[in-house]
Amino acid sequence: MISSDVIRGYNDTIILYLLLNAPSYGYEISKQIRELSKERYIIKETTLYSAFSRLEKNGYITSFYGDETGGKRRTYYRITQEGIDYYKEKCEEWVLTKEVVERFIRD
Repeated sequence: MISSDVIRGYNDTIILYLLLNAPSYGYEISKQIRELSKERYIIKETTLYSAFSRLEKNGYITSFYGDETGGKRRTYYRITQEGIDYYKEKCEEWVLTKEVVERFIRD
C-alpha cells in the first residue's frame, strides 16, 4: 500500500486524469484508482470528496446530476479547460519532482 501522505499532493492530478476522457462520479473514480494502482492505493471517501470540492472551487471541474432513474441521483464531474491546463502543469511538475527525488533513492 502507498501511504496517503506520500501521494496526497497528486490526488487532484489522478482525479483530473480520470476525467480527461469522460465525466464520471465518485464511486467509479474511486474504483478506477484502486484498479489502476493494482490495489496499492485506495483513496478514502473523505479525501476524494474534499478533492472534488477543491477542484470545483478552483474551476478545474464542474459537477452535474446524472439522469439515472430510480434510486439516488449521482453527481458527475467533468473536467474544464482550466482543469486540463492544470493537469498538464502538474504532469510537468511530476517529472521534475521525480528527477529530484530519484537522486536520493538507492536500490
